Amino acid sequence: MAETCGQVLLGSGLTVLSHPLMYIKVLVQVGHEPLPPTLGRNLFGRQVYQLPGLFAYAKHIIKIDGKAGLFKGLTPRLCAGTIGTIVHSKVLQKCQENKLEVMNSGQKTEEGSLQHVVNETTKEMIARSCATIVTHPFHVITLRCMVQFIGRETKYSGVFDSIITIYREEGILGFFAGLIPRLLGDIFSLWICNMLAHFINSYAIDDSMSHTSEMKNCSQAATGFLASMLTYPFVLVSNLMTINNCGLAGGLPPYAETYKTWLGCWRHLSREGNMSRGNSLFFRKVPVGKMYAIDQKRFF
Repeated sequence: MAETCGQVLLGSGLTVLSHPLMYIKVLVQVGHEPLPPTLGRNLFGRQVYQLPGLFAYAKHIIKIDGKAGLFKGLTPRLCAGTIGTIVHSKVLQKCQENKLEVMNSGQKTEEGSLQHVVNETTKEMIARSCATIVTHPFHVITLRCMVQFIGRETKYSGVFDSIITIYREEGILGFFAGLIPRLLGDIFSLWICNMLAHFINSYAIDDSMSHTSEMKNCSQAATGFLASMLTYPFVLVSNLMTINNCGLAGGLPPYAETYKTWLGCWRHLSREGNMSRGNSLFFRKVPVGKMYAIDQKRFF
């Protein structure tokens, strides 16, 4: 219990610190570009048109809503983080107690073996999936509170008011908008990360080498970053479906397309070549046009 409380406190602190970054990234993902590109130079000295960076975007938000404006949607996100940590811990504990095993040879699995990695990843997948499903309604509220910045709406003004609004307009299913691609992205990311790390640690890193543990930690971090990049389209589609046709300007035509299913959203973005939109705040496309023909990348 004490360990779970510690995780909740640590997670809450990190959530508060990272919230402005997530807020800006969500606005970028839905295509909100309030500031025009400016002419500058990239790392190689070449002239490029640069979209506003993190600090410029933050200053723009502060100018309109004040410093508190950078923390829109923080309360439901904290709720999601707290409940998610507790659910994840409880489900993982149950899996450990029941000795859930997918690959069972009848013998005790050796730590670091493929069988052990598959079994542990399966337990983690179940725990994460349960936490994601339980907390997704708060995730929906968080994103909709953020996207209100685009149209200056106040439709989602608090956690309880937002719950009533979503239930009245969309029913129970409204709380789970964008859940499937988010769930699939989490699952694929977890398996890609753990399996790649296992093969790198088993076949590319020699246990007799010095600093083996540090190298294995680095490989885990590197594979985690790669997995998040590969599964980013699921995150983007999930976020777009979360605000799709919810009554906010950011999720309605002519500002945004409306989709009947997440697969339709995926196909449309793939066809338009926008699956990487907002993938990184360090590299983001500038709207295509003659005045932006110098370059289509932006650098901070």
